[in-house]
Amino acid sequence: MPKSDSILINSMDSSSSIAVGIWDGSTPGILKALNPHRHDHYTCMLIEAGELEVLFDCEQLTMPAGTLFICPPHQVHQITGILGTSGYYISFEGHHITSSAKDILDASLDETIILSLSTPEQQWFTSVLDSLKNLESINNTANKEVQQPLLSAFIAQAVICYECKLESGAISHSPRGISLAKEFRNLVKRNYRSVKRPSEYAQKLNISVAHLNDVVKKVTGISASALIQKEILSEAQRLLYYSQLSIKEISDQLGYEDTKYFIRLFTKKAGRSPGDYRKTLRSHPDRD
Repeated sequence: MPKSDSILINSMDSSSSIAVGIWDGSTPGILKALNPHRHDHYTCMLIEAGELEVLFDCEQLTMPAGTLFICPPHQVHQITGILGTSGYYISFEGHHITSSAKDILDASLDETIILSLSTPEQQWFTSVLDSLKNLESINNTANKEVQQPLLSAFIAQAVICYECKLESGAISHSPRGISLAKEFRNLVKRNYRSVKRPSEYAQKLNISVAHLNDVVKKVTGISASALIQKEILSEAQRLLYYSQLSIKEISDQLGYEDTKYFIRLFTKKAGRSPGDYRKTLRSHPDRD
């Protein structure tokens, strides 16, 4: 896998509002996705046949037919296996769905929504994707008024299905606790380069540090500080794996002026130094 100074960001065509279609192993966009990249938009894929192998932030997943997944902007991913696989794709920017649908999507506690669909669920999602795909053939003018409600319904139903499947694990938590944990996680995603202390997030949320830690620990299983460090570690691993940036440059990007401190923190959390982590990855050519 070729390395570069930064991770490739794929943008939507400025003339496109929503990109939707059918893909297989020969589709240009799929072939392009064989290289590691981020998107500056949301990407959703429904696997209709075969098994799709994808590397999400250095974690290898194999997804069979009947799987639906939605990737948020800026997550690093790479398709590693597409033999005999086909399905639907849909890409869109946040402003192309209703604010309520975007709030629902952004509130998910997990980075990527991955769903194993029942047959009725798959049939419903397929019908919506077909409706979106076929709009251009029946409308000669802009069809935003039709696209947006269809796409928003698609996203809202995906999140509903996802949360229903997680319900047994979250049933002991209050709705307010879950909402607060989600709000904290979203704040961390936006600010982890510059805001590192739980007390600063607690101030933004107008609650005490003790209350923040108590709620986050109950809902996610880890402390507020650990969640912040997890976000930092994930981005550090992406940059070590996918880029040629020096450890000092990575430290700077993550908001650490003291590179030695960053190295100690990474080593403590990852179990090996940034240099060893990068060398280990490069010693396995099958992962490149």
